[in-house]
Amino acid sequence: MSVLTVDDLSFELKPSSRRRTLQITVDRSGELVLSAPPDIKEERLRQFVLEKRFWIYTKLAEKDRLQKAVPSKTFVDGEGFLYLGRSYRLRLVDEQDAALKLLNGRFMLRRDLVETARTHLIQWYSARAKNWLWDKVQDYVARMEVTPVGMKVQDLGYRWGSCGKGDWLYFHWKTILLPPRIAEYVVVHELAHLHQPHHTPEFWQRVQRALPDFERRKIWLAEHGMDVEGI
Repeated sequence: MSVLTVDDLSFELKPSSRRRTLQITVDRSGELVLSAPPDIKEERLRQFVLEKRFWIYTKLAEKDRLQKAVPSKTFVDGEGFLYLGRSYRLRLVDEQDAALKLLNGRFMLRRDLVETARTHLIQWYSARAKNWLWDKVQDYVARMEVTPVGMKVQDLGYRWGSCGKGDWLYFHWKTILLPPRIAEYVVVHELAHLHQPHHTPEFWQRVQRALPDFERRKIWLAEHGMDVEGI
């Protein structure tokens, strides 16, 4: 069996006389397979891998997410909850004027609301996400030449964001758990979709013009986005 290694990625090479194109697959165990015509030069194989590396990292992260058990948070004193990339400890209190607050570096939750704590936390995150993400959208609308109609924050499953009909933007409430520079990438990514619905070279050029270091942010999201699960 022949193996091709490009940076931190290793591929099992599968030459096939029936193939006329290159194809990368991720098998059920997470191993990478590169299928190619038998006469393709190694230089072309390496170039193809580099062109597809973001797709590869994303698929590996998705595979890891599906296979990895995510520990659920418990609403007890001292449990940590993320907000814009920082972890804040939870403190249960007997009395306060709101169900949940972030005060003096602590999430403060009324003790009598522990049974519905997840609902209150999601509401708190969603409210902050609406303001923070919309401010970021406004930072980029002029330079990216886009005019979104509006924005909604909701549960999008495994998607961080989406661009809907009528130039509406949608973001997962968990986006507000990410570090600011990563949440900013999610915003720019969706704004670029207002120009181009698919991930074409033109799409990525628009993202790069807005965020020259988007590649690092995209890789970080693929590798560490799992860290915000479990709420």
